[in-house]
Amino acid sequence: MLAIRRDQEIHAEQGGWFSARWHFSFGGYFDPDQMGLGPLRVFNDDRLVPGAIWPMHPHCDVEGLTYVVEGSFRHADSLGNDGALSPGSVQRMTLGSGAEHSEQNNSTTEPMRFLQLWILPDRANLPPSAEQRAWTKEDHRDRLHQVIGPAGVDGDWVGVNQDAGVHVGLLSPSVEVGHELPAGRGAYLYVIGGRALLNGEPVATGDAARATGEPLRLRAEDETEVIVVDVPLEFTPVGVWRAG
Repeated sequence: MLAIRRDQEIHAEQGGWFSARWHFSFGGYFDPDQMGLGPLRVFNDDRLVPGAIWPMHPHCDVEGLTYVVEGSFRHADSLGNDGALSPGSVQRMTLGSGAEHSEQNNSTTEPMRFLQLWILPDRANLPPSAEQRAWTKEDHRDRLHQVIGPAGVDGDWVGVNQDAGVHVGLLSPSVEVGHELPAGRGAYLYVIGGRALLNGEPVATGDAARATGEPLRLRAEDETEVIVVDVPLEFTPVGVWRAG
């Protein structure tokens, strides 16, 4: 099954120094029909004005994943990690046990755009840690490049404590890519920019799709940047996410 969400159907949030599209219930936005997909609980497309700083804040039992789309993303946390990442780069921050982190626009003159995802981990009370890779967008050219995968499994990716994967692609016009979905798994695809045909259906900048039970086939019509998050449909919430 493939369910496409158009750009205008996704919640828009304005905060003065930031603007965002929140795909799933988050902060003051709540929609019982949009609570995530498997352990994918948050999917935000955030834009910060020049010099903006999202103040230090905590989370608990969260794997926070960042993909830098535009500008210079700066990260700081209470563990002492600090540094800037350029477009195409990926970071994972495991948050819990009192750790805090901050997202910042490293430029005082240019806006910055990044995607932030929360994957709920397979264990509670993981020690705080951070891992990142400074890829460029050309490293993702004309393929769905897996940039995040299960920790402890051999692969050239940033590790996450869940049986989940994140794939990004920068596709030239007419390039076709596919992504298989075995039984029991689902995918969330987002068109970061461009136009394409997804399983024969037209999609464009800001559109998203939830897929289960069928492979994804994507053909770029313009230069198109996409992200695909692949997760198990069934999982057991742990820690603060455990029901009851």
